[in-house]
Amino acid sequence: MRKFFNYYFGTVLAALLGLFAGVSAYTFYYAKGYSYLSNDPTACTNCHVMREQFDGWQKATHHAFATCNDCHVPQTLAMKYYTKAEHGYRHSAAFTLMNFHEPIEMKSSSTNVVLHNCVRCHSGLIRELHPGTNKPNEQLDCLNCHRSVGHGPTK
Repeated sequence: MRKFFNYYFGTVLAALLGLFAGVSAYTFYYAKGYSYLSNDPTACTNCHVMREQFDGWQKATHHAFATCNDCHVPQTLAMKYYTKAEHGYRHSAAFTLMNFHEPIEMKSSSTNVVLHNCVRCHSGLIRELHPGTNKPNEQLDCLNCHRSVGHGPTK
């Protein structure tokens, strides 16, 4: 009897794991999850709620110089893909459950990444305009004045 139970339990467990893996793989394929591993800005439009930001980016000055990843994720390889995974999980849950703020807002951790990337790309200009602002604890708030630069005017 015990042997039958172990066999039955193992078979059910294998079937459930196979079902979970299959549904996960199909969801990843259907949701174009592989596109988020690229640097292609159209990946951001997989969710229709991002269309306005994408259209704004296409008209903005940064379109010729930066993609979504240049501004919205850290530039070290490990942190880049960690952040992409974290954003992907959080965004897919929020958009699936329709549990997000409209208009879309960045979390403070995402804002910090964007500000760090502003300073990284524009360090020469910042040193010219704001000498002495490269102190470790000093964070410029580029978005305070330049909020629409990356995505163009919002309406």
